[in-house]
This record gives sequence, C-alpha cells and structure tokens, in this order.
Amino acid sequence: MRRTAGRRTRAVALGTAGVLLLALAWELYKNFGPLAGWGVGGVLLLPRTDDISMPHLGAMLARAAQPLTSAADSQPVWLIVLLGCVSSLGTAFLGLLIGAVVGIGLALVMLRFRVAEAAVLPWLVLSQTVPLIALAPLVVTWGGQLQFGSFSWQRWMSVAVIASYLAFFPVAIGALRGFQSPEVAHTELMHSYAAGWWKTLFYLRLPASVPYLLPALRLGAASAIIGTVVAEVSTGTEGGIGRLIIEFAQSGSSDPAKAYSPIAGAVLMGLAAAGIVSIMGLALSRYRRNEVQS
Repeated sequence: MRRTAGRRTRAVALGTAGVLLLALAWELYKNFGPLAGWGVGGVLLLPRTDDISMPHLGAMLARAAQPLTSAADSQPVWLIVLLGCVSSLGTAFLGLLIGAVVGIGLALVMLRFRVAEAAVLPWLVLSQTVPLIALAPLVVTWGGQLQFGSFSWQRWMSVAVIASYLAFFPVAIGALRGFQSPEVAHTELMHSYAAGWWKTLFYLRLPASVPYLLPALRLGAASAIIGTVVAEVSTGTEGGIGRLIIEFAQSGSSDPAKAYSPIAGAVLMGLAAAGIVSIMGLALSRYRRNEVQS
C-alpha cells in the first residue's frame, strides 16, 4: 500500500511539475520571443507574441474572474465555462457508457468466435479513420428522423452518440487484450475443473482484464471528451463547452484573453474524466498488480 501510495504521489507531483513547466515556457516565449513569430520559408512555426495572439497567463486568469459582459446581471466567465463543462461532461460520460457497452460487447464476440476477430477487428481500426466533422451532420440528420410517440430525438443525444463512436474503440481493443491475457495453463486449469466458457470468463478472464481495461477506459474517457467538444462545435449544440469555444473565439481580436477560458475548461474536463475513471479503479486495486508493476 505504501509503495502504491508513493507512486501515486509521484505521478501527481510529476503532473503538476509538467503543468508549471508548460506555464513557464509560455511566459518565457511571450516575453522574449519575436513579436512577429518565427517561421521557415514563409511558414509560421511559432506563434506571434503580441497580446492578441498570445495573452499573458495572468491576463487570462483575470479575465476569467470578470463578468462576461458589462451588463449588471452578467455572470463571470469562469462560472459560464464551469456550467458548460458540467453539461459537456454529462454528455461525454453518457457517450463513454455507450461506448464501453459496445466495446466490451464486441470484445466478447471476438473472444468467443475466432472468425469474428478476423472479420471485425480490421473494421474497428477502419472506423476510426472517418472524420467526426463528416460524421456529425449525418448522425444529427438520422437522429432527427427518430420519433416514438411523445419521444423526440434531441441534439445532445447525437453528441453522445458521436462521443461513443470515439470511446468504443480503445475499450474494445483493451478488453480484447485483457480477455486474452490469461496464460494457457490457467485456462487449462479451468477446463480441468469442467468450467464452461461463461464461468471461465467471469472467474478468470474478467479479473485478468482489469489491468488492460482500466487504461482503455481512461483513454476512452478522454476520447469521449474530444468527441463531445468536436460534435458540439460541428452540430451547433448549445449549452456545452464546444459552443463556448466558438462564441468566445469570435471576439478573439477585441477580447483575446476570454477565448482561452473554454479551452482551459476542455482540458480540465479531460483530466476530470480520466481522474474519475482512476478513482473508480481503486475498488479493483486487487486485480491491478500487473498494471502497478509495469
């Protein structure tokens, strides 16, 4: 336990140090970098350092604490971004849930039938080459045609489906690797006990898959966040962080520091999603020996 706690503390310390170094690099380049940026052959490789293109971190934090507009009842920027993050995070986790169910289901099918693995796995890889910006309008159009009685398809449901499209792939691959991870001697031992396929799955393969499945779920959570933000931008869904990124970017020339608040919110969303999955994994720590030692 002490060893595990020490590694977690070290991981948190390294992550914090990485953020601080990134902030230091930003400020150093902002203060000492060329005003017109730096490029090669007319191609700009490093950004300009003027206040419109690259505000100071202090200016971003100060703008986040200020009201969105000059109206008397205007809310501060950080609160608007927080509400957008909560909305997008809920949609992303619904997408992660759908993606996890689909991914684990596909992994079970590929585990049970060898021909399914050979037939389905290439299509799983190929599915991730379809750009979301082309897929999002199709999902919204198809979803808008679904109606059962008083139920009507909402646009945020399309966003959740698009998020699940990115989330299911790492879950499917991680679950399949985990289900196939037990050694031959272990599976033969289960056969010697006359354990069928389902008992072998529950008592051997599922516990053995935890060190593979939890990192896949963390990656799936981050992918669901990306899918949610991109889908909100592509479909114009209101209330989420993706919409705020577009709205705040439109005033980038007159209020450049404000545009970075929703971007920072999206980053924090990804960290929060991965952190929630990690916290959930604490209950399965007894099955994570291989992951801890790696």
